[in-house]
Amino acid sequence: MPVAMDPLTLALIFLTFFFAAFLKGTAGLGFATTCLGIMAAYLDMRVAIPLVIIPSLLSNTLVMIDAGGFLPILRRFKFMFLAALPGLALGLWLLGGSSSATPRLVLGAAMILYGGGGLWGGTLRLTQRPLLDCAVGVVTGTINGLTGSQIMPILPYLMALPISKDELVQAINTSFTLSSIIMLVGLNKLGLVSGELVAVSVVGLAPVFLGIYIGSKVRRRLPEAAFRKIVFALIGLLGVGLVVRAFL
Repeated sequence: MPVAMDPLTLALIFLTFFFAAFLKGTAGLGFATTCLGIMAAYLDMRVAIPLVIIPSLLSNTLVMIDAGGFLPILRRFKFMFLAALPGLALGLWLLGGSSSATPRLVLGAAMILYGGGGLWGGTLRLTQRPLLDCAVGVVTGTINGLTGSQIMPILPYLMALPISKDELVQAINTSFTLSSIIMLVGLNKLGLVSGELVAVSVVGLAPVFLGIYIGSKVRRRLPEAAFRKIVFALIGLLGVGLVVRAFL
């Protein structure tokens, strides 16, 4: 679709990319959801969603490289990653037949409650099992396809396992990357990926790289407990963004 990209709009897009990338580098998540939540105020969502996909893939890749340990995580959670693929297809199919406003509202409220509970209460502890991995993968993929959010319930599940912050960041970003690739293919088939949007996305990779770099430096200095508090707070804020988007 034709898009008018005036200098002010371009500046806002690049500032949004930098801010979301900084949060991504610090907490390991939230790039696409943060971008879309902010861009909803000044862009049509049919423009914002394809605009975010390429920078989202870059941010995922950079964080995965910085966190390290990709192959061990891929082997450990292979059932969860594979199960997310049919779930994503199901979610996109459901989205095609209904509005995503109500699912976004419900999911946003759940994220607010979960983030708040993590900040002021205890956290659940689980033991990893293949069947549980598959269930989490399918549900996460379905919710992603239906609402555009990639973090529920995979993030609470990962945080309930005995893994380090870098392992958590690597696992969640591997999931994000697989989902983003499928979304890019789907958006292209729908005719929403134009040359102009791709060009803006490519130029926007510079502020994304800078934001990831600074955020990663901050994450390295964070104690485990402080890191988890930041993640819980960000989940709550992203939930607020989903609730707001449900009414736009």
